[in-house]
Amino acid sequence: MAPVRKGLLERLNAGEVVIGDGGFVFALEKRGYVKAGPWTPEAAVTHPEAVRQLHREFLRAGSNVMQTFTFYASDDKLENRGQTLRITGTQINEAACDLAREVASEGDAMVAGGVSQTPSYLSCKSETEVKAIFKKQLEVFMKKNVDFLIAEYFEHVEEAEWAVQVLKTSGKPVAASLCIGPEGDMHGVSPGECAVRLVKAGAQIVGVNCHFDPMTCVKTVKMMKEGVEQAKLKAHYMAQPLAYHTPDCNCQGFIDLPEFPFALEPRILTRWDMHKYAREAYKAGIRFIGGCCGFEPYHIRAVTEELAPERGILPPGSEKHGMWGAGLEMHTKPWVRARARRDYWENLLPASGRPKCPSLSTPEGWGVTKGHADLLQHKEATSAQEMKHLLEMQKKAKSSA
Repeated sequence: MAPVRKGLLERLNAGEVVIGDGGFVFALEKRGYVKAGPWTPEAAVTHPEAVRQLHREFLRAGSNVMQTFTFYASDDKLENRGQTLRITGTQINEAACDLAREVASEGDAMVAGGVSQTPSYLSCKSETEVKAIFKKQLEVFMKKNVDFLIAEYFEHVEEAEWAVQVLKTSGKPVAASLCIGPEGDMHGVSPGECAVRLVKAGAQIVGVNCHFDPMTCVKTVKMMKEGVEQAKLKAHYMAQPLAYHTPDCNCQGFIDLPEFPFALEPRILTRWDMHKYAREAYKAGIRFIGGCCGFEPYHIRAVTEELAPERGILPPGSEKHGMWGAGLEMHTKPWVRARARRDYWENLLPASGRPKCPSLSTPEGWGVTKGHADLLQHKEATSAQEMKHLLEMQKKAKSSA
């Protein structure tokens, strides 16, 4: 008989570190399987081999969680702003579950079904209408018997609460992560208060994902942890940040940066930066440690290698990677062999190679959030008149920055 894998709460309650995976939509967009803009995951149906391979690469890098590729897989998102897909959310969710389960069975990994924020909420649809969207996705996750559930990428804690309340009806463990920074959600609710509300809604694991770099996310989760402890509640904590440096971001994170989404490469974290992230997250009491947009398998491998002493295991991917550059001892060039040591890579300050590149950018903070006319859901493609309005808004925002 195959060994029974331990569940998420069983692992976390025992003090174990659970390693998440990375950012599928960004990784698959770069590989030619996801369209930037809608960021929808129909590739689970149209190109399952690409999704399967990325799952396998994260598994080889050490991920314990195969998160279903169901980000933005709700029907309202699939039909929003000019989308002409003939693939339903149910089809995508079912295919994504099958792919995640197939790869999870190849290693020590759990399957997590995930839901994310909806255009319907931003368009001020009712709680009943928004919850119906989550319920429809949950039906698939229950049918496919995922191991646990994640409500992720929520800018507003209210919508995240609704998602948690729906997912909690499954009886499965529920994790909830907001895409917020230290300033809190888009209505100014503090990280601590957000965490308290999510725990009271039924989440057993709370934290953040996306929108900000690792150190900013660790700082935010610390604030969440403080809020939960002050409220005399209990929870486990998670972080799945960007793989981009974002010290110049405001409340809404990297989507306000002028470089988003096609020119972020100069901001990418190195594998050595990921060692620092993993250590700081662990020191902060975070035990579900993974990544989001920009994270590639080698980033997750760095996380697992940093925490190998605590976890007592290295991932299969480390067979081809010497710790702290040790493999460079085999290089033909002596000056490269001299780099085969920890203190070299730990203290390196990488150059960008761009003489005219500024070190920081000015975010385009338009101050637009739930209920604003520019966020209202509609099925028609963006018109020329709408684009003219957006360009005027952009010009105004830049002049006042």
